[in-house]
Amino acid sequence: MDNALYRRRRLVNSFNKTMSFLTVAFGLFWLVWILYTLLKLGLGGLSLDVFTQITPPPGSQGGLANAIYGSLLMTLFGTLIGTPVGILAGVYLAEFGNRGWLAPTTRFINDILLSAPSIVIGLFIYEVYVVSVGHFSGWAGSLALSLLVIPVVVRTTENMLRLVPNSLREAASALGAPQWKVIMSVTLRASKAGVITGILLAVARISGETAPLLFTALNNQFWNSNMNAPMANLPIVIFQFAMSPYEDWHTLAWAGSLLITFSVLTLNILARWFGSQQTSSH
Repeated sequence: MDNALYRRRRLVNSFNKTMSFLTVAFGLFWLVWILYTLLKLGLGGLSLDVFTQITPPPGSQGGLANAIYGSLLMTLFGTLIGTPVGILAGVYLAEFGNRGWLAPTTRFINDILLSAPSIVIGLFIYEVYVVSVGHFSGWAGSLALSLLVIPVVVRTTENMLRLVPNSLREAASALGAPQWKVIMSVTLRASKAGVITGILLAVARISGETAPLLFTALNNQFWNSNMNAPMANLPIVIFQFAMSPYEDWHTLAWAGSLLITFSVLTLNILARWFGSQQTSSH
C-alpha cells in the first residue's frame, strides 16, 4: 500500500513538474517571438535620422525626434507631479495607517487606481482639464500620467517603509528626535532603494501608455516645446504610423516600438537592482 501511494505521488509530482515546464516554455516562446520580430523589424528602422528629424509626411525622409522629446518631457513632468504625492501618501499609510478610517479608505482608492484602465484616467483628465481649457496640451498628458504614477509609488513606498524594523524608529525616538525627523532621517533613508524602485517601476509603466495621451496631449507633427499645446509622443505616433498604409511610416513605428521596449526593459532592470539593494540592506 505504501509503495502504491509513493508511486502515485511520484507520478503526480512528475506530471505537475512537466506541466509547469511546458507552461513556462509556452510563455517564453511568445516572448522570444515578439522580441525577435521587434529586433528584426525595429533595428532596420533605426538610424541617426530617427533621433534628429521630426515625424515626416508619407513618402518623405524623417524621424521621431519630436515624439521622443515630447514623451520624455511629459514622462518627466508626470513623474515630478506624481512622485511627491505618492511618497507622502505612502509615508502616511506606513507610519500612521493604524489610526481611524482614512488609511483603509486611502488604500482602497489606491487599489482602484492601481488596477483602473488607463483610458479611464485619460477620459477623466479630458473632462476635468482639457474641456475646461478648450484644447489638448502637454500639461494634460502629464497630469494623466501623474495619476498613473501615484498608486505605484504609494504601494511601493508603504511596503518598503513597513520593512524598516521598529527598533530603528524606537532608537531614534529614544534619542529625542521628533517623529518627522525619524521619518525623514531614519525610515525613508533606510528604505531609499525601495522607494527609488517604485519610482522606476512607475516610470516604466507610463513610458508606453497610449490611451491617456489620446485624450490629453493628442499629437503634433511638428517640433513643439510649448507644454500648453498639443504635443507629439512616441506611443501616439506608433499607433498612428502602424495603422497607416505607408511602408515608411511602418518602419518608423517599429523603430519607435523598439526604443520604448528597451527603455522599459532598462528601467525594469534598474528597478530590480535597486530592489535587491533594499533586500540586502535588511
